[in-house]
Amino acid sequence: MCFKDRTVIITGGAQGIGASYARSFAAQGARLLIADLSQDAGQRLALELSSSFSCQVRFVRVDVSEETQTDVMAAAAGELGQGAIDVLVNNAALYGQLSGKRSFDEITREEWDKVMAVNVRGVWNCVKSVAPYMKRRAYGKIVNIASVVFCTGAQGFAHYVASKAAVVGLTRALARELGPFGITVNAVSPGLVTNESTLNLNTQDYVRRTAGSRALNREMLPDDLQGAVLFFASEKSAFITGQNMIVDGGAVFG
Repeated sequence: MCFKDRTVIITGGAQGIGASYARSFAAQGARLLIADLSQDAGQRLALELSSSFSCQVRFVRVDVSEETQTDVMAAAAGELGQGAIDVLVNNAALYGQLSGKRSFDEITREEWDKVMAVNVRGVWNCVKSVAPYMKRRAYGKIVNIASVVFCTGAQGFAHYVASKAAVVGLTRALARELGPFGITVNAVSPGLVTNESTLNLNTQDYVRRTAGSRALNREMLPDDLQGAVLFFASEKSAFITGQNMIVDGGAVFG
């Protein structure tokens, strides 16, 4: 799955799982636009990747909940790709920044609205900003990062669960609307990934028990998601759209 001369946007790409995606695309020769709120981390990663893989990498500070900022992001990617944007990976989301597990009726309206603004409106904004570039070329690959929690209804995160269910629904609606323009839209739903964000919200015992529930009996790592994201972004999935791929080591089948 070579991405040489392909222009790829990764939102929330400065650190964590997003940075893992960025490294995998850079290793395949992509031109990368990393969009994130964390300017220091984003600039460091852009320098690291451009040096390690001799590819073009640009960082833009973006709040995906603001359409004016996603428009700037798309313009920067278009400039990087000389008018072309080939792939959009909608990874930016509020998760590790949540203020712990709480009953649905203890979540404040402010936190609910903030999660929806980033996790759902952010995806919508990014697609709106990027779609004109893809439509002009009758080509584009959009990969939305959802979560397996939309299947499991994980307790303590009603706002997050609802937001990720909305991402799956939005993926299907966008696939219908953008298919006639040669643009595919798919989702990847990760299981519980062992990283800093997960450990901020869950005990190590919970992580171990989750790993034990999987057909593949181990903890899930960020790199376990790279294959699914690269597949949906590549020509190998040219006739696949509107789908959601669960990547969780076989805890949930569906």
